[in-house]
Amino acid sequence: MRLEQITSSEQAIQLEDKHGAHNYHPLPVVLTKGDGVHVWDVEGKKYYDFLSAYSAVNQGHCHPKIVQALTDQAQKLTLTSRAFHNDILGPFEKYATEYFNFDKLLPMNTGAEAVETAIKIARKWAYEKKGVPEHKAQIIVCENNFHGRTTTIISFSNDEGARKNFGPYTPGFLKIAYDDTAALEKTLEENDNIAGFLVEPIQGEAGVYVPSEGYLKKAKELCEKHNVLFIADEVQTGIARTGKLLAVDHENVKPDILILGKAISGGVYPVSAVLADNEVMDVIQPGQHGSTFGGNPLAGAVATAALEVIRDENLAENAENMGNLFRELLNDYIIDSKIVKLVRGKGLLNAIVINDSEESSTAWDICMALKENGLLAKPTHGNIIRFAPPLVMNEEELKDCVDIIITTLKDFEK
Repeated sequence: MRLEQITSSEQAIQLEDKHGAHNYHPLPVVLTKGDGVHVWDVEGKKYYDFLSAYSAVNQGHCHPKIVQALTDQAQKLTLTSRAFHNDILGPFEKYATEYFNFDKLLPMNTGAEAVETAIKIARKWAYEKKGVPEHKAQIIVCENNFHGRTTTIISFSNDEGARKNFGPYTPGFLKIAYDDTAALEKTLEENDNIAGFLVEPIQGEAGVYVPSEGYLKKAKELCEKHNVLFIADEVQTGIARTGKLLAVDHENVKPDILILGKAISGGVYPVSAVLADNEVMDVIQPGQHGSTFGGNPLAGAVATAALEVIRDENLAENAENMGNLFRELLNDYIIDSKIVKLVRGKGLLNAIVINDSEESSTAWDICMALKENGLLAKPTHGNIIRFAPPLVMNEEELKDCVDIIITTLKDFEK
């Protein structure tokens, strides 16, 4: 029995609708090829990719160096489990810990797995190092967060679409307002059993919400004062997306626990990682946490190549420059716009806020029009459109994309 050959977008969409779970609502485009900042559908139409697989493809689609690392390693050894050592994991861990300036790395596969891992490490540290009574550890999180889709993670989400009818929910989390150090300080002062503060340096799924300058630095200082771990979820914001290697680097903050995923593999293979120094990471001992695929040689080879590309091609610097240009050009347009209220972001993680309600279809309709005009983006929270192209985008391409965006938006000004 062979896979059915796809000859049209309509055929592919119908197959997914009939045989797949309906847990996503994608734009009606069926992609078959990617290269750099572009993707092609099965009919051969070319698009600019302005989502980058939710910032997983920072290095561009099918980067030859990363793909070569994948194919070379795939022909030698793909998986050993962690029952045995392999000759790639140790060198990758050394490279990555030096790259991000931490003592140790714990490899996993997906962003949600890495967040779950960080939660477990923080709780264990609280019991064994801080002296919190067993089963009493709490973790502070922020409203409108997005850290994944597992049962534990949705337990501290306030997105009812992600939560409803998935309970009972996991206890042990205290929710405060984002970008509010007063709320953080109050919560820390009122509770002795806080293990960590889990935060996105920029809230991506919430609509690319950038906190006030100094927020992360002050939050880290408060965590240090109260002997609480500062846990940075950089699954979406890390790996050069915001114009620095990490988004926390904009305020020179070093997390106690760093969570990475997505672009750590350049979108070629699922890889995630949790990094921490010895005082924190050494609470994890054999048999207490793991993953059959976590730390496999294929992942290590791919992730090493992906991180090399970020550094060798100066992609953080390019993201900073192209992001500044993007916001400058959009802001020039927004001055007289009736359909767009503002543009916000850092580096090449940006969003525009549509002048309509969250319940409206305007943002979706705009994205459908953008698709017809050769650019792929996706709404978030109803009236917000996120724009996050691969970081290999050059100035000519970026200006072409801004022209497409503005031309499309003008059709909705009428």
